[in-house]
Amino acid sequence: MSEKLKIGVLGLSHDHIWGEVEAVGACDEMELVAAADPIDALTGRFAETYGCPVYGSAEALLENETIDAAYVFGSNLQGADFAIQAMEYGLHVLIEKPLAANLEDANRMLSLAERRDVKLVVNWPIAWWPQIQKALQMAFHGELGDIRGVNYRAAHCGPEELGCSEYFCDWLFDAERNGGGAMMDYCCYGAVLAATLMGMPDSVTGTEGGKAKDFISVEDSGVVVMKYPRGIATATASWTQIGNLTSYETTIYGSKGTLLVYPGSDGKLFWATKDNPNGTEVDVPELDSWLKNSARHFVEVVRRGADSTVLCRADLARDAQEIVEAGIRSAQNGTQIKLPLARGIQV
Repeated sequence: MSEKLKIGVLGLSHDHIWGEVEAVGACDEMELVAAADPIDALTGRFAETYGCPVYGSAEALLENETIDAAYVFGSNLQGADFAIQAMEYGLHVLIEKPLAANLEDANRMLSLAERRDVKLVVNWPIAWWPQIQKALQMAFHGELGDIRGVNYRAAHCGPEELGCSEYFCDWLFDAERNGGGAMMDYCCYGAVLAATLMGMPDSVTGTEGGKAKDFISVEDSGVVVMKYPRGIATATASWTQIGNLTSYETTIYGSKGTLLVYPGSDGKLFWATKDNPNGTEVDVPELDSWLKNSARHFVEVVRRGADSTVLCRADLARDAQEIVEAGIRSAQNGTQIKLPLARGIQV
């Protein structure tokens, strides 16, 4: 492997890529080598911004450039294909959440990563929030007791209204390329948190919103309810919410207390117990440098063999995929979806 971790970018239509490549550029152990996307406007922007070679296809980049790893930021459907191509070349992969557009592709990706002995890391933006990492640490250390519930809500006024690019919206509003609509885009966060803290649910029930946005064919809001033997979790998504109140808030309920996690890199964490029912703020220490963003984390995992931080584990993203897909099917069919026997996780 080269002195610096050489990165090729496969897919530029997910708007998150621009912030992530900035982090690559700021990391002294990484080197941005090239990018590939079939959309000329995106490769043109990349070439102008970073001065790197660009290609119209992943195949062309993989055949012509020497890289150690791929950053994958296409649509959920295209991204899975790009990741599989990269792993077939023996490359490590960082892919933007939720992993894939469908469970079949998610399973293929995990199987291939194991077979080729490469790292497959999933970038969940909330993973780099210090207060989320502290909350998970408290839960894993038993401070909350038995976990009885997880509630997560992700909501805003809509991708177009929020300023997402036309290229991003083009596939977000396509059920095949996204895997759904708002439910796949946003319920996946609550699903991965539930899978991380509570394992796989016994059953899933989903419901779609009233489709307030009549110019899109996918659901613009929805809720996934996960039933456990001794608990319940919910994941709520909306592309129709006005204002930021309640957006991206997480609540974790345990037998010993409740954690309320406010969003953002500077968000706060509150802890309530029987003796202190109204809660107090938890001191959240500054994170180690490799836990502050995806770039430094990826270097630590690939170069020094660190375990991926729990939220970025591909197996948990795969479980979240199964949960959300079940929720979408439930919403469409009006039935409760039973899932395979719950699987415990090792953290």
